[in-house]
Amino acid sequence: MTTREAYIAKMKLQLDELDTKMNQLEAKASEAKADALEKYKLEMTKLREQSTVAKARLNDLKAAGEDKWDAVVAEMEKVRDAFSHSFNYFKSQL
Repeated sequence: MTTREAYIAKMKLQLDELDTKMNQLEAKASEAKADALEKYKLEMTKLREQSTVAKARLNDLKAAGEDKWDAVVAEMEKVRDAFSHSFNYFKSQL
């Protein structure tokens, strides 16, 4: 496996893990009271949007040529970090 393939596999695994954790949080939050449930739904929508953006960047990463690889990797890491940070913050609020 090349470094490129390993990096793509690592990013996919991290995004998949965050999606799994979001699903677990969604199940836990479904037990929340009605007022908290609205806030939860709004935040989950934002997290799902970030997940979609991160997956799109992963596809960009897969398609990137060697000439754009470093720039796409940097963008991928920013998106992943933002998604991860948002998820962890939301999790800490439950």
